[in-house]
Amino acid sequence: MKEPDERAGSDAPSSAAASTDYIRLHLKFGWWTLALFLAMGIALEVLHGLKLGLYLDVSNETRRLMWTLAHAHGTLVALVNIAFALTLSTLGWGARGDKTPTKGLRTVSRCLLAGGLLLPLGFLLGGVWIYDGDPGLGILLVPVGALLLLVGVVLVARAQR
Repeated sequence: MKEPDERAGSDAPSSAAASTDYIRLHLKFGWWTLALFLAMGIALEVLHGLKLGLYLDVSNETRRLMWTLAHAHGTLVALVNIAFALTLSTLGWGARGDKTPTKGLRTVSRCLLAGGLLLPLGFLLGGVWIYDGDPGLGILLVPVGALLLLVGVVLVARAQR
């Protein structure tokens, strides 16, 4: 997914076009990640239904928790990205009805996209390799993704004054 270009110049898109590009980017990202993580939820239900030890054994409780958290957080951040796109299309960047993107919009977009990838990916990888009941090193992506997501959401909230 290509990030919209906000640079000044003759070949740069207009403000309205850049805003539309961000809306499309976050709608596409949101809907595709929603589909991915809903499919993951179905796969987890299949693992549970087939009573596979890889998922249900007591020794794999950490894996089950990490994968469930990956599914839940992935679904949530997909919906956050869809909500951001709808907010941007309805209100513009800021509650004053300003439809002009600012450089803060690029930061928000990057934070929401990166957080939307790193947070669930950290849980997923943390459950792939577990060590004595502890998640694998992939779990280190979780706080980074969570912080990026929080920054993006706070910036959107502040822009809606």
